[in-house]
Amino acid sequence: MVLPLVNLCAREVVRDHSSSQYWLSCVPRELYRALLDAAFTHCRPLAVGELVQRWPERKLTAGGNRKAGECPPNRLCVQALLLAVVRGLTDKRCCLQMLDLSGLQCENGKVEDSMGGWSLSVALCSMVLQARSAASRAHRRDGKRGLEAERDRGTIKRDRGKVGCGNSGEGSQGGHRVEAVEKMECRTNERMFPGDESVKGVRRRMEIQRRKTLSEGKSNTSSNNSSLCDQDWDEVVMVHVRADLFVNSRSWERVRDALSQPGPLRLHCRYLRVEELSAPSIASLLGLLPQQDLLGVDIRYSSLGVSGLAMLLPLLAPFPQLHSLRLHYCNLDLQRTQPGQQGALQDMSKGLGSLKRLKRLCLTALRLPGHLRLLLSSLSQPLEVLELPYLCLTSTDLAYLSCSQHAPFLRELDLSENWLDESSLPSLRRLLAQAESSLCLLSLCGCGLSDTLLGALLPSLSCCRALRSLRLALNPLSRMGLLSLARTVAGIPSLRLLLYPNPLEEYEPGLPALPSSAQLLDWPLLEESEARDLTLRLLDEVLNLRGRSRDLLVTSDLLNYSPDLTVDD
Repeated sequence: MVLPLVNLCAREVVRDHSSSQYWLSCVPRELYRALLDAAFTHCRPLAVGELVQRWPERKLTAGGNRKAGECPPNRLCVQALLLAVVRGLTDKRCCLQMLDLSGLQCENGKVEDSMGGWSLSVALCSMVLQARSAASRAHRRDGKRGLEAERDRGTIKRDRGKVGCGNSGEGSQGGHRVEAVEKMECRTNERMFPGDESVKGVRRRMEIQRRKTLSEGKSNTSSNNSSLCDQDWDEVVMVHVRADLFVNSRSWERVRDALSQPGPLRLHCRYLRVEELSAPSIASLLGLLPQQDLLGVDIRYSSLGVSGLAMLLPLLAPFPQLHSLRLHYCNLDLQRTQPGQQGALQDMSKGLGSLKRLKRLCLTALRLPGHLRLLLSSLSQPLEVLELPYLCLTSTDLAYLSCSQHAPFLRELDLSENWLDESSLPSLRRLLAQAESSLCLLSLCGCGLSDTLLGALLPSLSCCRALRSLRLALNPLSRMGLLSLARTVAGIPSLRLLLYPNPLEEYEPGLPALPSSAQLLDWPLLEESEARDLTLRLLDEVLNLRGRSRDLLVTSDLLNYSPDLTVDD
């Protein structure tokens, strides 16, 4: 790839940090973006910090979708950026008001020195709390200086008053004599009647009461003013930070403190991912999030149960932009009948119906056989992404889905690990016919599709003209069934990825006639490579014959295939 001239020059500028004191003072604001990109790309954390601390624009976007093959920012660069944001709060040259870090995290553990979602969330919350602490110290320091200045002004006024009294005329001297007489009377009364205030003169008591009232009024006024100043200072937000948050039991308290305590940095969440938290903790976290920014919620490995999920769903209704809800392994096992289960399901249905803009719904391993109609019929708008792996779907569920309002609008459909048989094939074919113009991704991994069942589905698959990704791993196909699949999908012009299963001929002997996906996953493959080489050679011949050897990726590697080739968001 040929880089533009400005990118080449920016790379050379940020390479030598010792020269930064010369070019930072004269670089135009239009080049800050190119310099920051070069500093991120070539891992120059010092340059990142200096540029962000002087950022000349109101908005800085450091996340977003990365291009294919582009590495995520280095951990040191991300930390330098966050520290520079805090320093920029007191730098007059910094104009930053909005920092967008959405999509900055890297969930690929194979990328070295990258920052994952959990680490980035903790660092962000630490930055917010650090800015709050620094601002609080500066506020107290400025308040102390103000009190000292006020005290000095009061001393000067008292000194001026004493000088004026010394130079005053006879009237003031007469006043001093009256005050001296009153003091002598008070001392006499105190010696005669110690501790009794009733013997004091009326004028003296009135003077004491007046002074006490004035002192109380001044203290109340000063305390009210200080409280108002504290309140105004707490409400001042200098920079709004937008990011994706990953919260679990270890980071929950820190995230809660960052969201609940006011300060110069305000944290906004775009996508919230929660793991291993109870329903009350998730509820309190949702209550702290700004409602206008949240786009999606992802809850994983949390033992919510049907009642816990029914409690959480109404709390998502106040978020007007929420369009994605993903629930993974939340312990909603409805295969076991429990008291009050049907009522909780009704509450879940009402909660889903309150999400007016929901477009993506993922229900992974919730085990809800026969309840798909109850859950999806309450939605007011059709879904575009529906993921139902490990849901124990029945033929009744598929029959409803094929005739529902969602079928013609589905862009992504995941039915993996739901056992399909001959009774479910008519509904599945009808579903594919309904979604043939919109479906871009279809996943049927581990569905028990044999050569016969898949052969009955191939005509419906060939009509899906928008399909870009087809995933069929862990299905018991023979080599001949796989080649028939390859011939069919090679005729779909839009297809870019085929994740196919290893044919049964590549496994060690001993497999059952119709093995499950778990057996295919655990059963060893043949050590000799002849069988795999034969499969690859035959697939290459099919692709070359259809002219698809360059633009269609065909792989059986479950772990290393690239999902970026599938669907454009």
